[in-house]
Amino acid sequence: MGLFDRIKRAFTGEDVSQEPVNEENRIVIEKYDKGMEKTRKSFSEKINDLFAGFREVDEDFFDDLEETLISADVGFEMTLAISDVLREEVKNKNVRTGEQVKNVIVQKMVEVYEKGATSLPTINENPNGLTVILFVGVNGVGKTTTIGKYSHLLKQRGKKVLLAAGDTFRAGAIEQLASWANHVGVDIVTSPAKSDPASVVFDALKKGQKENYDYLLIDTAGRLQNKVNLMKELEKINRIIEREVPGGTSETLLVLDATTGQNALIQAKQFKETTNVTGLVLTKLDGTAKGGVILAIRQEMDIPVKFVGLGEAMDDLQVFDPEQYIYGLVRDLVEKKA
Repeated sequence: MGLFDRIKRAFTGEDVSQEPVNEENRIVIEKYDKGMEKTRKSFSEKINDLFAGFREVDEDFFDDLEETLISADVGFEMTLAISDVLREEVKNKNVRTGEQVKNVIVQKMVEVYEKGATSLPTINENPNGLTVILFVGVNGVGKTTTIGKYSHLLKQRGKKVLLAAGDTFRAGAIEQLASWANHVGVDIVTSPAKSDPASVVFDALKKGQKENYDYLLIDTAGRLQNKVNLMKELEKINRIIEREVPGGTSETLLVLDATTGQNALIQAKQFKETTNVTGLVLTKLDGTAKGGVILAIRQEMDIPVKFVGLGEAMDDLQVFDPEQYIYGLVRDLVEKKA
């Protein structure tokens, strides 16, 4: 079964809201339910407002639909994809009533997102030793906090974790990461402010391998306004990692602030031009109604979302679960049919 089987069965009339789950899954479901609340309400309200005055599926309706989806932050390309498949359904299957059209929109949105996915996203690990993960992103998106929370998650799994304070230019960045290291109880490599970030990474790599750490998490500068310098800096860091560690960098995770909506998509495109981004982290999803941007990112960029921030607590950084996300987004529309 695909990841989205639960949603599809809801459209057949099955009651999927009371299905038994184990304690671990129950906690995850509750976190997504709470974390998606603002986005869910906003999305459902926009779709329901669209259909409040529904009369027929004509060009005016498609114009209103596209405007509604774009205003829900699902992105231009995802909007066009949904609009195109709805036109085909109307043409080939005589979809006419408001409820039929609404169901097609949600089902096609699920299918467009799914793209054949069959499992949760995973972190690429180095099978031969130290797993090195670079965290990139503009200042203020929650990059350092994400590193702290991820180090906590790894430590809970019994992993030996080392942090590297590679953002040596932003005021307070080194101290902030050191505070997280102390709070979580993991080790950190630092150097004086304004030091060469690559030298910090080099020292951390040596320590990580000599002392048999499982993970090295590297903070980096977020000066996207000077892409040339940022690219050179990241290239230098990656060259050192490739030279010192068999397999090189395991992951380059781009941290984005979900509250910025479409600006997050723009940042993702800009960083993709600058470095080899392998995964995304969406922070502050619980604090925004703009969580639909994940749909836009899925449609427009071939980069998986690997983690989402669903709250401020230490354990609120969660592995991204596409089914929980989509179900959390459309639940108020789907469960009316269930």
